Amino acid sequence: MPASPLWHPYAQMQTQPTPPMVTGGSGAHFTLAGGERLLDATCSWWCMIHGYGHPRLVAAIQQQANTLCHVMLGGLTHEPAQRLAEALVRITPPGLDHVFFSDSGSVGMEVAMKMAVQYQVLRGRPEKHRMLSLMRAYHGDTSGCMAVCDPEEGMHSLFAGFLPRHPFAPAPSAPYDAPREAVDADIQALRATLEAHHHEVAALLMEPLLQAAGGLNMTSPHYLRAARELCDEFDVLLVFDEVATGFGRTGRMFAADHAGVTPDIMVLSKGLTGGYLGHAATLATGRVYDAFLGDDPNHAFMHGPTFMGNPLACRVALESLAVFEEEDYLGKIAELNAILRRELLDDAALNAHPAVNEVRVLGATAVIEVEEAASLDGVQAFARERGVWLRPFGRWLYTMPAYITTPEEMRRITAAMKGWFEAR
Repeated sequence: MPASPLWHPYAQMQTQPTPPMVTGGSGAHFTLAGGERLLDATCSWWCMIHGYGHPRLVAAIQQQANTLCHVMLGGLTHEPAQRLAEALVRITPPGLDHVFFSDSGSVGMEVAMKMAVQYQVLRGRPEKHRMLSLMRAYHGDTSGCMAVCDPEEGMHSLFAGFLPRHPFAPAPSAPYDAPREAVDADIQALRATLEAHHHEVAALLMEPLLQAAGGLNMTSPHYLRAARELCDEFDVLLVFDEVATGFGRTGRMFAADHAGVTPDIMVLSKGLTGGYLGHAATLATGRVYDAFLGDDPNHAFMHGPTFMGNPLACRVALESLAVFEEEDYLGKIAELNAILRRELLDDAALNAHPAVNEVRVLGATAVIEVEEAASLDGVQAFARERGVWLRPFGRWLYTMPAYITTPEEMRRITAAMKGWFEAR
C-alpha cells in the first residue's frame, strides 16, 4: 500500500501506524470511520473549548460566509475585526487597548517579539534586541519562537546552529499555591538574570502560571507580580504568552487575572475561536502602541499576515466569547477543577505509585508526571479501549478537556488516567 502524501506533525512517518480517520464530532467526542466514538481529553491541542459541532459556532461561520469570507486588512477594515478588537480590549487586563491580529499562536508570538524589538529601536535603544525567556518554556515552532523555547529539554535542539541565541532565566519551581516567601528563590533568580542581561533585552517572555508544552509546570501568581515589578525596574517589556492559558484554562479568564497584573504585550490564540478556525491576537498597551506613532511612515509596525483579521475567524471568535460569558464557563471550569482535584490530586494511591513523580492540577488542566517516559508506553491504546482519547508527551500524561465536558465524562477521563497506573 503506497504511503499517504499527508505528512503528520511530530511523527516518524516510516514507523507511525496509520492514524485513525476522524469523520465528525459532537460535544466532547469525535467520531472515527466505522463509528467508534472517543471522548477527547485534550480538546484537540487545547483549543476546542466548546467541543465539536457547537451549533452557535457553526452557524456563525455559515452566516459570515454568506457575507464576507476574507479581505485584506491592509488599507481596509471590516465589522467583525473591529468588534472583536473591541471585545478583547474589554475582557483583557486593563491597559491592553490595541489589538494586532494574525493567524496562529506561533505567529502571534513572532509579532510580539518584533513589536518589542521595534519598540526599543523607536525609543532609541537598538541594543535591546534580545528576548529573555524561561527554561521549560515553549512558545511555538516557527524560527523566532524556537529560539525562545527551552534549549535543553525542548524539542528544537536540532536547529541550535540556525537559531539566534537569547538568555534564559531558570524555570520557576514554586507551585501555584506557594506562600510569597517560598517564591523568593525564583524571584531572585529572575532578578539575577535581568541584572546580567537587561542592557540587551527588549522583553521578558513568559507563559503565566502554566508552562504548557514544556512539561505543564504550574507556577505562582507571586512570580508574575514580581516579574512585572522587575521588568519596570530594568526597563524591559513584559510579554505574556496566553496562547494556552487564555480563555479560562487556569480557572480565570486569563492567567494574568490571578495576579492582577497587566503585561505590556499579551498573545492569545487556541481558545480565541473555540478552535473552529486558526486565529491569534497580540494585544499591546498604549505605551507600546504610542511609540509607533509619528510622521515618519517607517515607524509603522512592520508586519502584516495575509489572513490577519479574517472575517470568518473574527465572527466565530465573537460567538465563542458570547457563549463563554452567557453560559458561565468559569463556573463549568470550577466544576471540572473540583473533579480533577478529587479524582487525581487527592488520590493517595496514585500519588504514591512508584512510577509517578507528581500530580498537578490548575483550572481545567491536570497532569500526572512520571519518572520515566517509558512508563507511559501503551497508555494511548489503553485509554482508547476505554473510549477516551489521551495523547501523552514525554513524561507527562495530561488532560485539558473541553469546558462542556460533563462530570460523568470527566470522571471517565480520570478513570482512564488512573487505571493505567492501577494496572501496573
